[in-house]
Amino acid sequence: MPAAAPTVNPRQAGRWPRRRLALWGVLLLACVALAGVAYRYAEDAAIGRLRLSGAQRLDSYAASLEHLLSKYDFLPGTFELNKDVIALLQRPGDTALRTEVNVYLERVNRLARSTSIYIVNLQGVTQAASNWREPDSFVGDNVAFRPYVRDALRGAPGGFYGVGTTRGEPGYYFARGIYQDGRMLGVATVKVNIESLEGTWADAGGKALLADAHGVVFLSSVPEWKYRTLAPLTPAVRRELEQSRQYVSHALTPLGLRVVRALDRGASIVVAPPPVAGGPMLSQSRTLATRNWQLVYLSDLAPARAGARAAALLTLLSEALAIMLVLYARQRHRLGRQRLRAREDLQRAYDRLESLVAERTASLQTMTRELRDENMVRQQAEQQLRKAQSELVQAGKMAVLGQLSAGITHELNQPLTALRTMSDNARVLIERGRLDDARANLATISQLVERMGLLTGPLRQFARKADAMLSAVAVGEAVTAALFLVERRIAQERVGFRMSTHPRDLYALCDSNRLQQVLVNLFSNALDAMEMAGSTPRELVVDAGRDGARVRITVTDSGPGVPEEIRTHLFEPFFTTKPQGKGLGLGLAISEQIVREFGGHLRAESPPGGGARFIIDLPRAE
Repeated sequence: MPAAAPTVNPRQAGRWPRRRLALWGVLLLACVALAGVAYRYAEDAAIGRLRLSGAQRLDSYAASLEHLLSKYDFLPGTFELNKDVIALLQRPGDTALRTEVNVYLERVNRLARSTSIYIVNLQGVTQAASNWREPDSFVGDNVAFRPYVRDALRGAPGGFYGVGTTRGEPGYYFARGIYQDGRMLGVATVKVNIESLEGTWADAGGKALLADAHGVVFLSSVPEWKYRTLAPLTPAVRRELEQSRQYVSHALTPLGLRVVRALDRGASIVVAPPPVAGGPMLSQSRTLATRNWQLVYLSDLAPARAGARAAALLTLLSEALAIMLVLYARQRHRLGRQRLRAREDLQRAYDRLESLVAERTASLQTMTRELRDENMVRQQAEQQLRKAQSELVQAGKMAVLGQLSAGITHELNQPLTALRTMSDNARVLIERGRLDDARANLATISQLVERMGLLTGPLRQFARKADAMLSAVAVGEAVTAALFLVERRIAQERVGFRMSTHPRDLYALCDSNRLQQVLVNLFSNALDAMEMAGSTPRELVVDAGRDGARVRITVTDSGPGVPEEIRTHLFEPFFTTKPQGKGLGLGLAISEQIVREFGGHLRAESPPGGGARFIIDLPRAE
């Protein structure tokens, strides 16, 4: 009896996807947890390095501050050694003695590079000062309310940072009593500016601030933080500061440092107020016990957190790489079984491809032969087209010459008649022996022949076929030569002609003969347009000038103009607006092609004042 086939419970079949999904969920949570551990470890390590660097900065800043102040600590005690200072405190009404002490304090202040030095009597009234020459001199001011003066009057050395009540200039005040024979006569005060430390802190990086015993920031690498408080001031402290006028005219509002997380040894993570970006910063402080000041240094945590994020990302990438390696191994085992089938399929496809390639190669060979034949036909057609175009150009020139033949015949008839008369006269004069008169007649005959050569020379040059080579052509000479061919018609039809060339030595890169043909065509079209429209007055204006590396030649007439619907077909072959028998419509098409062969372009436009304007744009030549 055959064995029964094994049956699969549908419930068990559905459990495998759920188990696989749960396994992937557990694996994902483990990866995220490991990345979090890596982030926290990297962040703590970076914060530790920042704390070490911040502690070194605090030590350096504290040392530099103490060094700066210690240089002036002894200075107030030296003034009791000056006999004039003692004498002034004993005889305050001696004006000459006060002047000598003022000059002495001024000299000492300049040598010590302090802000100001002044002497105060026991009532707190300033008797002499280094700024005695200034309009806001301290001399005569009562400073008994200042804490440093009160401390010195009680016999204790005074040290005080505050804003000056006269000039509003901040500084640190050193005050010492002046004694003689054990009896106090007054107080010597030296004011020193320590604001230069702020620039040093700002250049070193990080954010540093110095606060007094009440938490008022009076030095900071961030100017907007000065005269702000680390914490709100109590009413009693505010009254004390107002009485001493330590920070006169400053509101002393809270700075707004917000603590995010407290660390050990007095450090914390805070969020700084504007203008500093709102990211977290590491705050470290150092108490200067001798002056009861607090020095705070803030380090930016953005690099530390960026490094921690990089470590977490690297951990995630490493985990993803490990998972991918496992999946790759499984996939490779699976692909090994598919490779054999794929190889067989590839062989069949390769055989099929060879047959397709053979068929395609034969087809391409056939197409190549056809393209070669078509190319030969196209080259022959282009040669015939160029030949036909050259013949059309020559035919156009002959047509212009035909139109000008009547005028030229008239111009030649007069000198020919004169030549016959003068030659007959010369023969008679020679027979009569009047040789001088005969010579004069012969000279006149030579001039007439030269004039006839001038008339026929431009015609011969215009009639010959142009060369293919381009050269530097004087634009003014080309315009003059073209004008000669239509000059008689301009005179007969009473057309006003103006020409301007700027600069006069203007050269274009083209062929002189073909440029003249283009100009003659434009002149003739302008004259035809003005004649058919009966325009009055009739004007033909030619203007040639330089436009950067180009030459612009404009031909403007006072005819009826070129409407927009005609302008789009203006340069098409066999398109003409002239009456039957007046033109073939090839002039502008040939002219446009000639200018294009020069590397330029020919266009038409309607000027605001009416008429038509044709613009020839050519490359400029030196």
